[in-house]
Amino acid sequence: MTTRSAVSVARAISLVEDRRPAQEPKILSLLANLAKSPNVAACRRVGITGPPGVGKSSLVSALCRALRAQGHSVGVLAVDPSSPRSGGALLGDRARIVHDPDDGDVFIRSMASGGHLGGLARAAGAAVDVLSAAYDWVLVETTGVGQSETDIEHVADTVLLVIQPASGDMLQFIKAGILEIPDVLAVNKADLGEVAARAGAELRAALEALGTARTPPVVHTSTLTGEGIDELVRVLAEHRDDIADLSARRIEKSAQWALRLFTHRYGELGVDDRGGPSALRAELSRLIASGASSLSAVAQLAPR
Repeated sequence: MTTRSAVSVARAISLVEDRRPAQEPKILSLLANLAKSPNVAACRRVGITGPPGVGKSSLVSALCRALRAQGHSVGVLAVDPSSPRSGGALLGDRARIVHDPDDGDVFIRSMASGGHLGGLARAAGAAVDVLSAAYDWVLVETTGVGQSETDIEHVADTVLLVIQPASGDMLQFIKAGILEIPDVLAVNKADLGEVAARAGAELRAALEALGTARTPPVVHTSTLTGEGIDELVRVLAEHRDDIADLSARRIEKSAQWALRLFTHRYGELGVDDRGGPSALRAELSRLIASGASSLSAVAQLAPR
């Protein structure tokens, strides 16, 4: 893993995706060993979300090129939606994200959401842990954005929301509380000119109206012209550097992600058996703070 062998990384992610109970001890052992890597703490984890068609995959491609130009290695996890009827997924994001296939410092993996609510796959958190042990930057692209698709904030240090001009999404974002999630926003397709500038002004006004303690920065980007891509990398890095206590933040987010996994696996009755959501989250936080992965914490607190 530390040598960024694509074969090893791919096998590790395939293992954490395996739902067979017999594989769980191997998965927990793998995650425990990977957590010891010094690269995990240094890795920058960026979640990229936004409505379908806004250009997330193109932006991921542009970010990969910019980061590689600065000498950073990049791991990408692209979550594709699964069919509600067949359960299958096209896994097309890996094809849409353009990169040099001979560059060993870039790894791209698609993952089916499997119908999991929250915009991420069940194994996404563990896959991010795998990539964090090997790469300087980890980019996670979600299936989209909606009222129930905000889990990306639980596995990323920085959440980037991508919007496009004249999309009419702003009011829906405000109603759904989506604008309360991102740390950085990008108005993509800035090459559209005045309409993009107007979208940026409307977005800033909407953010100020929320009255939050910190108004997230808004960057105008174009994957056609390259405008704003380097600035976006700089702003993402600055946000990560400004996190006062990264370890505490990751523990808090991992506990929230573990609570989602626990609820998905054992249901409300299982949560009640552990004293309710608040008590369970406190127990999960305690275990994760002691070094357990989210999956390990869930396994240790399985209903009696």
